[in-house]
Amino acid sequence: MRRAALWLLLKTLLIAAFAAAAPASAADASAPEAAAELATGGRIRAAINFGNPVLATRDAVTGEPRGVSVDLARELGRRLGLPVELVLYSAAGKVVEGLKANAWDIAFVAIDPARAVDIEFTAPYVIIEGAYLVPADSKIRSNSEVDRDGVRIAVGAGSAYDLYLARELKHALLVRAPTSPRVVDTMVAQKLEVAAGVKQQLESDAKRVPGVRLLEGRFMVIEQAMATPKGRAAGVRYLAQFVEEMKASGFVTAALARHGIAGATIAPPAK
Repeated sequence: MRRAALWLLLKTLLIAAFAAAAPASAADASAPEAAAELATGGRIRAAINFGNPVLATRDAVTGEPRGVSVDLARELGRRLGLPVELVLYSAAGKVVEGLKANAWDIAFVAIDPARAVDIEFTAPYVIIEGAYLVPADSKIRSNSEVDRDGVRIAVGAGSAYDLYLARELKHALLVRAPTSPRVVDTMVAQKLEVAAGVKQQLESDAKRVPGVRLLEGRFMVIEQAMATPKGRAAGVRYLAQFVEEMKASGFVTAALARHGIAGATIAPPAK
């Protein structure tokens, strides 16, 4: 009985410590429970995806991770009074693979029903567009002309647009590149008809690679959200409230501007 009483006292003190460390916010009611679920070994392991330049890149001088997802991870840690460990990945598909190895506690990935089997998502904090890029001399002039027999589309393996196109395409075939930043190079090297990807990445590639052009418009909307593994009910509730605060306060807008990201739209408030 004495041992049980001591454990109860220790648990109470830990929860009180978490509550005292966390700054005031709309999510304070669940902060202690969320901290216990989102902090493995006393720190938050945050998966950072370099495959999407809207979310994260490396600093050109220091090589350190930077971007809106890095800023959000660190702000979450500050609010919960916990250290943050950045777990770095080259592609969204590799982030999902990392879940199987219990390698992270939170992640920044696009909402997709295939991922929702094992992952809980918040509402999106930013919305970006999926676009197509083709060789300059291609006869394809619009998004509606892509899904045809004989058309091969380079995609980043496991990316949101890979998952989407795998469900939606009826005629065109997908050719998977190891990571999203290598999609255009894969298209060129294999003489494929189309490359698909995040619009900002393709715009950058169009400046880097001669003889290619972007198709106008978009073929999909990509909703970027925060995520945590299934089974962390208090954690996902806290993250959902946190994301809404970050959008409403202007934190996400300021982070995108600070990192020079254009063309991304702040997601509307969750319903």
